[in-house]
Amino acid sequence: MNYIEPGEPNQNAYIERFNPTFRTEVLDAYLFSSIEQVQAIADDWLTQYNEYRPHDALGGVPPKQFMPRLITTAAANSRNQLSS
Repeated sequence: MNYIEPGEPNQNAYIERFNPTFRTEVLDAYLFSSIEQVQAIADDWLTQYNEYRPHDALGGVPPKQFMPRLITTAAANSRNQLSS
């Protein structure tokens, strides 16, 4: 397993951005009575986060709505590389 090097927190900016959001909106927001409750609330939050919540970095759309654009762009880039 690869860990972030000490003093290099920006090696994985996605995780560095995601962790505080998850901590404040889920872990700090509830008092849990079981691991099953943690899993259920986390699953619900993750669905909201990925399917309904707009993300500024994606042009104000949720990741699920943005994904087809990403796939189309990646496929076009792949075709361009093969034809070069």
